Amino acid sequence: MSALLHHVVPAVGEVTFCVVLGALLANLKLIPTACAPGLKLAAKQLLRVGVALLGLAVSAGSIVALGVPAIAMVLTTLVVTFLVTGAVGRFWGLGSPRRLLLATGFAICGASAIAAMQSTADADEEDVAVTVALVTLCGTAAMLGLPLLQSPLGLTDHQMGIWVGASIHDVGQVVGAASAVGAGALTVAVVVKLARVLMLAPMVAAAGVRRRRALRQSPASPSRPPVVPLFVVAFIGCVVLRTAGVVPQNAVDAAGRVQSAALAMALFGMGASVHLPTLLRRGRAEAGLALLATLFIMAFSFAGTLLVTH
Repeated sequence: MSALLHHVVPAVGEVTFCVVLGALLANLKLIPTACAPGLKLAAKQLLRVGVALLGLAVSAGSIVALGVPAIAMVLTTLVVTFLVTGAVGRFWGLGSPRRLLLATGFAICGASAIAAMQSTADADEEDVAVTVALVTLCGTAAMLGLPLLQSPLGLTDHQMGIWVGASIHDVGQVVGAASAVGAGALTVAVVVKLARVLMLAPMVAAAGVRRRRALRQSPASPSRPPVVPLFVVAFIGCVVLRTAGVVPQNAVDAAGRVQSAALAMALFGMGASVHLPTLLRRGRAEAGLALLATLFIMAFSFAGTLLVTH
């Protein structure tokens, strides 16, 4: 159903439709109670499968070819966006799980990054569903808006590729925006975006170290989470395999289809955990932070793009 809706309205990604459909069906009481165990399994295990397989899309060699200035700009944009989003969320009184998920999703790679950070952030399914919906909606708006700015801003296709890849949240949205600019922009944008995806593991590890330190100071805590969850280790392994060139292209393509399907089913399950009346009453701070993070990463990466291309 989400694929059909995406075909009818291409500007809205399948991920968004999955979350929305899950939330609507659950709140209309159209999902049988017997489905609850399956939805819970999808929301946790299939999500991890989707994140792990994302690593097969990343080749370290193509990222190195961008050059040091461009890579430095992308990494700086990612880290600064993460820190600013987290700091503003803390100032606004947002809870730690949603604050961390929003910072991760907007700085790195949208829904996949949020999924990877879930266990480290100690977030529940509703936290993930809400933040995924926001990062997808804001990314969709950016996908539609950025190509329209090329002519007014006087940017080349190469500059647009860097800007799109460094600022838009989800890989699919990056492809959509860059395709509207041209083939040259698309190639650059995808590689820049994958440089951000490659930072997923170190950012999750850094957050895990920080959480373990905090829990170490709390003797009542029964256990400490791993620094890097096993599915993130699997993500790193997939990156290594792709970089080494040992995975045939047809296998990479098949894994991409499995990754998309797993993520879609997982996010439907997470959407089903959202209580819409509560979200409408209490989601204003999250929506405001999502908008601010989107505008910030667009502005910061635009300045960085001009800096490294002049």
